[in-house]
Amino acid sequence: MTQVLEFRLPDLGEGLTEAEIVRWLVRVGDVVAVDQPVVEVETAKAMVEVPCPYGGVVTARFGEEGAELPVGAPLLTVAVGDPADEDRGGSGNVLVGYGTGAPPARRRRVRPGRTERQEQPLIRPADGPVPVISPLVRRLARRNGLDLRSVPGSGPEGLVLRADVEGALRAVATPAPTATPSAAAPAAPAAPAAPGIRVPLRGVRGAVADKLSRSRREIPEATCWVDADATELLNARTAMNAAGGPKVSLLAVLARVCTAALARFPELNSTVDTGAREVVLLDEVHLGFAAQTERGLVVPVVRDAQARDTESLSAEFARLTEAARAGTLTPAQLTGGTFTLNNYGVFGVDGSTPIINHPEAAMLGVGRIVAKPWVHRGELAVRQVVQLSLTFDHRVCDGGTAGGFLRYVADCVEQPAVLLRSL
Repeated sequence: MTQVLEFRLPDLGEGLTEAEIVRWLVRVGDVVAVDQPVVEVETAKAMVEVPCPYGGVVTARFGEEGAELPVGAPLLTVAVGDPADEDRGGSGNVLVGYGTGAPPARRRRVRPGRTERQEQPLIRPADGPVPVISPLVRRLARRNGLDLRSVPGSGPEGLVLRADVEGALRAVATPAPTATPSAAAPAAPAAPAAPGIRVPLRGVRGAVADKLSRSRREIPEATCWVDADATELLNARTAMNAAGGPKVSLLAVLARVCTAALARFPELNSTVDTGAREVVLLDEVHLGFAAQTERGLVVPVVRDAQARDTESLSAEFARLTEAARAGTLTPAQLTGGTFTLNNYGVFGVDGSTPIINHPEAAMLGVGRIVAKPWVHRGELAVRQVVQLSLTFDHRVCDGGTAGGFLRYVADCVEQPAVLLRSL
């Protein structure tokens, strides 16, 4: 007998309570297999394809693209011929809340003549191809009533980017200039000011806003900084890459310096248990690094960075950065960090006082490396200089520890042999 299994939005982990439907991957009437992805959703952590634990025919979908659903809300229903077989076979997916061993979903029988809920319409641009890849760009245009066909794309082959949509919205919001009225004509009443563009703080951007606000409220942070001559560090990296084998990035070299420094100053690889009024020193270094993407700022985490060499760190940074830009990072890859390395030099700035990534205790900031006059071996010379900054939780240590950490990092940057002596 045909029965209908209702599949609800599962718990995607890390305490997430809702997700936004970005794109449906199936229609009503489609046949789906066990663990086939059926919908792409955006959480506060990442873009996730959600697999269905049942195989059968899709009979209904719940929610349009762009709708936000709470965990546990119905996603779709699937008609199966023998649900017992589905339960015995189980599902191999690993999302929290369903899968192998999970309790069966609520079931409904299909009665003859009864009409199932109709398919929700897909949200698509009007007829005609529109060169848009990002669902975030499509959603921004849809929320503001903008026809994407009218937006010239500045990307490759006319690809419409987020900046193109935002520029078009600003143009719409700006009133056109009018001719100056003549002296004989009565002055027209002033038109009301055009409303500004409202961008909801949702998804990744909303999660970042909440986390930064909490960090600023709870953590008494302080920042110290120092300029360092990075010429020898750059030379050392060049020599490493010239020796053959996998290339190493500058970020990976700095990460190796960080892990060595944290071994000497473990107070900065910690977190504060406010309830117990204790500082918890952590054994492993899970190193986060700031990455700017189209979806906003994200902080992927390299697990067990203290156990990795420079080549392994470089490979992991490359893998996570690619996933961040593609929007495929999982919640687990974006959480659990114990210390953050922030290379804001890629934005062409020298210094910054960043907000600590709560609940961590510190963040090392690295500015751009630029040629500057520098006293080297008693003489004025042009050297490659970088500004290093450490923002730290003043509850876990005093300035002496923070200054010692930053001075050790600067010494390794100026004389890479210092790092070799500490290994």
